[in-house]
Amino acid sequence: MSALFFLNAVLYANLVPRLPAIKDQLDLGNAALGSAIAAMPVGALLAGLLAPVLIQRLGSAKVAAFGLIALAVAVAVVPLAGTWIVLVAAMLVVGALDAVVDVAQNAHGLRVQRAYGRSIFNSLHGLWSIGAVVGGLLGSAAAGLSVPLSVHLAASAAVFGVVALVAYRLLLAGPEDAERAGPGDGEPAPAAGRRLLGHATGRTVLLLGVLGVLASCEAFVQDAGSTWGALYMRGEVGASAAVGGLAFVALQGAMTAGRLVGDRVVDRFGQRRVVRVGGAVTAAGMSLALAVPSVGTALLGFALAGLGVATLFPAVMHAADELPGLPHGVGLTVVSWLVRVGFLLSPAVIGVVADAISLRVALFSVVLAGLVVLLGGRVLVAAPAQDREPSAADVTAPGGPAAAPTTPRP
Repeated sequence: MSALFFLNAVLYANLVPRLPAIKDQLDLGNAALGSAIAAMPVGALLAGLLAPVLIQRLGSAKVAAFGLIALAVAVAVVPLAGTWIVLVAAMLVVGALDAVVDVAQNAHGLRVQRAYGRSIFNSLHGLWSIGAVVGGLLGSAAAGLSVPLSVHLAASAAVFGVVALVAYRLLLAGPEDAERAGPGDGEPAPAAGRRLLGHATGRTVLLLGVLGVLASCEAFVQDAGSTWGALYMRGEVGASAAVGGLAFVALQGAMTAGRLVGDRVVDRFGQRRVVRVGGAVTAAGMSLALAVPSVGTALLGFALAGLGVATLFPAVMHAADELPGLPHGVGLTVVSWLVRVGFLLSPAVIGVVADAISLRVALFSVVLAGLVVLLGGRVLVAAPAQDREPSAADVTAPGGPAAAPTTPRP
């Protein structure tokens, strides 16, 4: 399972350092390249909602593993694009496959977590973050060694495809709810309970919307580091170009570290409490970076913002997967789709406010995101991994009781 999360990040990150070569190969301008890359989230939004259908028909293990193989092939095809329109089509396919794989790997990761009886989900997402770094290093090394683009990505597709195939043989078999102690949530409701189920479904839709908002808050925090961190450091703090890039490194590094240790923290204090405290840390950290604009305080602030949301997305995905009355994969798919909307909206929203007022004011949206997480985190499940189906109080009640600790299984 760890290999799937790692590979999902490596595959596209391996391509990112070679984008200038693709730009030169097709003689594209910046706008043309940017619009081609924008086809990825469009493909993700269009195809992401198909994930639960595939998971229900084929199983999350098969969709995740073979989806990664298809994604590796799609990335390898990108340098073969001879025109801009073909490049757009290739990136559209890459985005679509990535969205489906993302839902399937999260669904299977939650199956594995239930089998363990303790939290491992944050570590899986930590491995995704490590995979992104490794992929970027591999792509940079290939570019530095002048390895032909097509050779580089074809070799990567072959190696990573074999790893995904081997990993598939080690994944869990059986139905998607096999690790749940209670009856599967995909079972039909008895006729007498249909009215109650309809009421619960309306509440479930509302909860899915809240979970989507929480996940989008992470998009605003990540975008603050990746898109605007260097600009803030150079324009508002007066840092050099080399130091300016450290804002993203501080945020992403702290987030990765938080995910790698997050499971132990969540097992001890509970998922809801950790996420809500994290929201407060994010708001406090970015407030520090904006209120006291120096190199040291800004880097510390970006690091605290990343650390604060480290466990947020895994927690939201877990909560979405445990909502009653939904077929397998639907909750994960909706939340994943909404967070991609957040990644599309965040740069535009911050950019418009920055142009109208200032980037410093615009980045207060990250402070607001942290406060939303602090308040909205009340809907999350209290504990990360259970050997039973959660009750309505566990999933939805703000002050619901924490679940009893479980004994870890091998």
